[in-house]
Amino acid sequence: MSGTKLQRRHFMTSTVAAGVAAAMPQMAFGATRKKIKHKPLDPVNPDILFGTTSSMWGGAGVGAKQTHDTPWAIKRMAEVGLQGIEFYGDGIEAYRANPMELQKMMDDAGITFIGASNGEKGQSTNFIDVDQVPKTMADHIAFCRDFLQPLGCDHWKINMGQRPVGGPSEEQLKRLADNLNKLGEKTIAMGVRLSPHPHIWGPLEREKDMRFVMDHTDPKYVWMTADTGHLVLGGGDPVQIISDYFPRVSEIHLKDTYAKYRGNTQTPTPEMHKEASVYHNLGGGGVDFPALFKLLRDRHFKGWAIFDVDGPRKGDDGYDAIGGNRELAVDDYISHNINYLRDVIGIKLPPHST
Repeated sequence: MSGTKLQRRHFMTSTVAAGVAAAMPQMAFGATRKKIKHKPLDPVNPDILFGTTSSMWGGAGVGAKQTHDTPWAIKRMAEVGLQGIEFYGDGIEAYRANPMELQKMMDDAGITFIGASNGEKGQSTNFIDVDQVPKTMADHIAFCRDFLQPLGCDHWKINMGQRPVGGPSEEQLKRLADNLNKLGEKTIAMGVRLSPHPHIWGPLEREKDMRFVMDHTDPKYVWMTADTGHLVLGGGDPVQIISDYFPRVSEIHLKDTYAKYRGNTQTPTPEMHKEASVYHNLGGGGVDFPALFKLLRDRHFKGWAIFDVDGPRKGDDGYDAIGGNRELAVDDYISHNINYLRDVIGIKLPPHST
């Protein structure tokens, strides 16, 4: 299929998918339990919801350590005015066998369970290697059925394992797209939109890889978690990418990087990241957040825009200035990012200081 025909097919099917989604009953996108009604925070678009992943205080990321547990995080996020949490594995492992225990804590705090990333304990994330795919599919279907669906999750951010050496071949990308279609058909039947997360050092690192897979997946079964930092680090323009795939964007991860990485032709390596983080708190200069929020307001995005900022580590901006105290640094990161949204973007979050 030619590139022109492929793009035409993508935009037609994306538009159709958006219409179908709007017409489907509420049960289709999340829906086994009553949702918390949150007060609008955006001054223009009341349908943007604001939250965070658990990466700031959890164990996700290079050199990261779990600084706080899940009960602390739920209480703290409610205190600072955020509306929901998307967890990494360390945050939900204690509740895998009893998701309603987690749900009660979140309901009591008035916080929404947005979801939980894949890659949980014992869960395969390899969608490419033929011998690994059956376990990957079985693991994901079981987790969606047993944990995400009971908690009313309406979309699921997933990573897709390690990037093949030398980058994925067209055959590997086609296999990935096919497997995402198959899994997405299963999860949407449970009310959960499968939402792959383009990520550096994964198969969808570079913009061309991401666009190939999005254009070879069915909009009825596959959406996208658009991470602003990763899209820049992979050589793309997140505002343009989110605009192009707007009907299929289920969630925005708010992450920044450095201005020097804009328009790069080669992704920074894991070794570079180990030496000094290539990620940054909001305001690092890599992502044009005012332009992003103009798009989300103009096109009336309905969904979550959430911080996905790695926990503090030695060498990060500001970390050494507070004596290398990880707990203080976590609160400093929370404060910085909330105040950025408040002061620069105009989000009606309460002012926060450590």
